[in-house]
Amino acid sequence: MTIRRPTRAPGRADTATPRPVTPPAPVGRRRFAELTGSWRAALRIAWRESRRSRRRTALVLAMIALPVAALAFLVASYDMAELTPQERVDRRLGVADAELQWIASSPVRQDDWGEAWSTQGGEAPARVTATQMATLLGPGSRVTEVRPRVPLTLRGPRRDEGVNGRALDLTDPLARGLVRFRAGRAPQQPGEVAVSPAALRRLGLRLGHAVATADGSRTYTVVGVVEFPDDLGPVVALHPGAVQATGPEPDSVWLADLPGTVDAALVSRLNERGVVVTARSPVGSGATADRTWFGAIRQSGANDLSTGVLIAGLGLLEVVLLVGPAFAVGVRRRRRDLALVAVAGGDAAQLRRVVLADGVVLGVLGAAAGLLVGVAAAFAGRPLMEQYVFSARFGGYRCWPSALVLLGGVAVLAGVLAALAPAWTAARQDVSAGLAGRRTPAKSPGRWLALGLALVVGGAGLAAFGATRTSPAVVLTGLILGELGLVCCTPTLLGALARLGRVLPLAPRIALRDASRNRAAAAPAICAVMAAVASSVALGAYLASDGARDARAHRPALPTGHMLVYANRPDGQPTLAQVADAARDQLGVDAVATVYTPNCDPTGARYCDVAPVLPPSRVCPWQPGDSLPEAHRQQARADPRCQIREVDYYDGHVEPGVDDGFALPLLTGADSATTAAATAVLHAGGVVVTDPRYLHDGLVTVRVFSTDGKADAPATVRDLPGYALPQAAGSSRLLLSTHAARQLDMSWSPAGWVVGTTTPPDEEQQARFSAALRSFGTFSLSVENGGAPRDVSPLLLLLAAAAGLITVGAAGIATALAAAEGRAELTTLAAVGAAPAVRRLLAICQAGVIAGLGSVLGIVAGLGTAAIVLVSVNRQYASAWPVPDPFPFLVPWPALGVLVLVPVVAMLGAGLFTRARLPIERRLD
Repeated sequence: MTIRRPTRAPGRADTATPRPVTPPAPVGRRRFAELTGSWRAALRIAWRESRRSRRRTALVLAMIALPVAALAFLVASYDMAELTPQERVDRRLGVADAELQWIASSPVRQDDWGEAWSTQGGEAPARVTATQMATLLGPGSRVTEVRPRVPLTLRGPRRDEGVNGRALDLTDPLARGLVRFRAGRAPQQPGEVAVSPAALRRLGLRLGHAVATADGSRTYTVVGVVEFPDDLGPVVALHPGAVQATGPEPDSVWLADLPGTVDAALVSRLNERGVVVTARSPVGSGATADRTWFGAIRQSGANDLSTGVLIAGLGLLEVVLLVGPAFAVGVRRRRRDLALVAVAGGDAAQLRRVVLADGVVLGVLGAAAGLLVGVAAAFAGRPLMEQYVFSARFGGYRCWPSALVLLGGVAVLAGVLAALAPAWTAARQDVSAGLAGRRTPAKSPGRWLALGLALVVGGAGLAAFGATRTSPAVVLTGLILGELGLVCCTPTLLGALARLGRVLPLAPRIALRDASRNRAAAAPAICAVMAAVASSVALGAYLASDGARDARAHRPALPTGHMLVYANRPDGQPTLAQVADAARDQLGVDAVATVYTPNCDPTGARYCDVAPVLPPSRVCPWQPGDSLPEAHRQQARADPRCQIREVDYYDGHVEPGVDDGFALPLLTGADSATTAAATAVLHAGGVVVTDPRYLHDGLVTVRVFSTDGKADAPATVRDLPGYALPQAAGSSRLLLSTHAARQLDMSWSPAGWVVGTTTPPDEEQQARFSAALRSFGTFSLSVENGGAPRDVSPLLLLLAAAAGLITVGAAGIATALAAAEGRAELTTLAAVGAAPAVRRLLAICQAGVIAGLGSVLGIVAGLGTAAIVLVSVNRQYASAWPVPDPFPFLVPWPALGVLVLVPVVAMLGAGLFTRARLPIERRLD
């Protein structure tokens, strides 16, 4: 069979259709396709690697997921605790249609929800009764009154307990919708109450038990247990008849049942009568649209926002430093695989993507796990958070999705940042050395040391500048820069220590050599320890300094350990003998005296002010409220008349009293010789002052001013014989003798009693003393503790414990990774006959290098940071007037004691959990 090819006619062109030519894709599209393909391959490699290295994957996931879970727990709990406007209204109204609150002013303006209002400066309207309120609402309306705040003090099993009382008729369906009954029934008469579970526990009550007020004037029977969703603390529901009042108080509210809806006209009419309306739905119209701005949510200050962002940045940096060693070790274990990628044509960018993909994959997995665990824990722990943290019931179950998405993004960012440094290291590795399995010598270029030193100096200067401007955001920015600078300097420091370790024994020498050779893993772990310890030490030093400064600025009212007993009512108060008997029986002291206060009118109709007057030559010419230029401030600081503590400028009140020498030693703490001299002056009709500046030429000028609120009486000024106590404890006082008081046309009345004790009585002693006097009347106690500084030891120990936990964790992670990385070296040690204990000793030394070096750097950095901040603040205060007390520089010894022991604990833990047997491997030919 012959196949003949077709021929073309002469002179005709070939009419066959040519194949279309595909134009090349645009460069940008090709680049995008290559990039996405490269990332897909990198992510597949990262996913495969995560399944192959399960232990390292679990470690990284735990370090990323734990902070994400904690933050997700807080975010979800906060979102559930923040009620929506509709939930707030439903909780306030119960089953009612509206809530009406009478304001002691009219008219008022309110927002659409009735949550914010303002007065228009009018006269106080007449008090509206329940009947008048129902009339204002229209026919068919019904109201019930609720008083949400009724101060109440009840007798407890050990001491008097202050509780929040609420007066409402729980038999009315409108009010019953505000509570949840747990047991019993509603109070039906004034002598019955219903209490919350917290009040039931605190007061030691049961259904049917009786409870009395602190003054013994009323006794109530507990008939029910109720829960108020907005307050899970100790609350007592009273019957409306138990509150003695002639009319509604400004904090009284009515719950209204309306036949129709709440419209803008009704709201405006009630606003004109001084009544704020809260309805189930927002009420607004063209006439009342201008109300809405009252309910606008105010944004937080930019400084607070920036401070929060920087604190979150510090936490993110801590996570990155902890996770970084795991990625660094993973890169070194995969250097042959990465070298094969380079041999196959992969460039530096593709090698970086392969390592960064590890951070993306593990960051996504850690974020997902942390978010699921955190939200689940928030939902499961909701009852505990309601009861013990927020003391109120939450709203609906929700979890703030936008915040969770942000947390997830931050977690992925932490993974990528942790893999960033290992990625750059992998892209620069020697391909030949990677294929051969040889190590690349670690290098620390001098530029990193220079950059680190520059960041440390610049961060310290910025923190000092922020301290002078009292800007926490600037201070935190300086601390972050300084910490990054120390991170840059740490590899160089490791290299120097490795060279110095030549004179050490075998195990510590190998530990220092491994830390220097594996700087990509050791340096981040050391920096993580340093950051945690530095933050703990710096904050601890500031708290200790601030507590000591507050204690130094304290103005005691009495000598240390003494106690004042104030009578709350002039009638029914105990006598001096009864107080003395109670002090002798319960406190074991006999020093008791009556304290008298001067007054111009025994009926109390006039206000009286009695005070000593400084001589003109001793008066400081500059007042504390003056806005002085710098030159005048310098003159004021140098003027001896103005050499007074800042607290004395702003609180220059002198406490007056009437005494003939009986209460003087207990009020001032004067010794026997001084008391005798002062008593002689009082018996001679003079006065005693505790501030020597008021005494001039043996006299004290006393001024008496009185007013009845409408007209001021002419002031009386007298020069009286005086005596100034040389060293008196307690507040500044003016003690008038009875003769001097009569000369000033004044009378006196008992205000309480002073009890002299050697040490401040504890709560148990105060409770017994109060119980002994309870049957004689109502009173209050004031104990002078000497201005002891705040006990910041628990907080310091908590900070140290957190830093110690991070230190132990970082040391354990770095030691485990070093052991995995150095398996070949351990095999070599076994081959040359090293004892099994060498492995354990090596692990102890490796943990000591990480924990010890990080703790030392952290303590130095923390103390340096605290010194910079305190010195800067003190320099700023030194230019002010009046000159405030400076911050002393105190070392937080409790925190340092814990932090010094932490490296020892880390080393012992490494030795305990490390197997002593050296690995032995055989080569298969």
